[in-house]
Amino acid sequence: MDLLVPYYEHPVIRPAEWDALIAAAPRLYGVIVNPASGAGAFLDPAFAEVAGRLRMAGVRVLGYADTDYGRRPHADVVTDLLRHRDWYGADGAFLDQAAAGPELIPYYRRLRVAARAAGAATVVLNHGTPPDPGYAAAADLLVTFEGSWETYRSLGLPDRPAEDHHCHLVYAAPSHARLATRVRCAVPAGGAHPWAALPHDLERP
Repeated sequence: MDLLVPYYEHPVIRPAEWDALIAAAPRLYGVIVNPASGAGAFLDPAFAEVAGRLRMAGVRVLGYADTDYGRRPHADVVTDLLRHRDWYGADGAFLDQAAAGPELIPYYRRLRVAARAAGAATVVLNHGTPPDPGYAAAADLLVTFEGSWETYRSLGLPDRPAEDHHCHLVYAAPSHARLATRVRCAVPAGGAHPWAALPHDLERP
């Protein structure tokens, strides 16, 4: 249960890929459901159906909500989380564009409390960079790197899992890519929309 998959393609357009994700359920930490850069204004029946199949397979369903680096109003983020719960049965929260500086730790701690109240057993903060250590108490998992394989390689990180509380999301990665966190995702796609590809790890036995 190591793969955190941000797969942002619509189930009607890419049904085979969603089937492959569900078939890989035992290997997944969770799947991020993101119908409209958040829950959207209306329920999407195709996402509701695939989210239900993920849950039936025992996969965490993490509802996507943008926090705009702490600038988005608390109530708007919570509205997204409640819609994810009510429409898609989300049992987790993926809070994107999370701030990394210590001054916004209280904002994210409040969001963690609200996410728990909205039924999120798992809260993930996507900083995309190493945050202040105080964020460890604000989430169950911290995404401490999001970026290209070229940038990732330049960091000189060990090619073995070393940190259970952190996650790395890497795009434009080769099939042999090995990441320095147990929870991870490395995809081949790059460009403006890299999370339209499934992770290399699904191809491995």
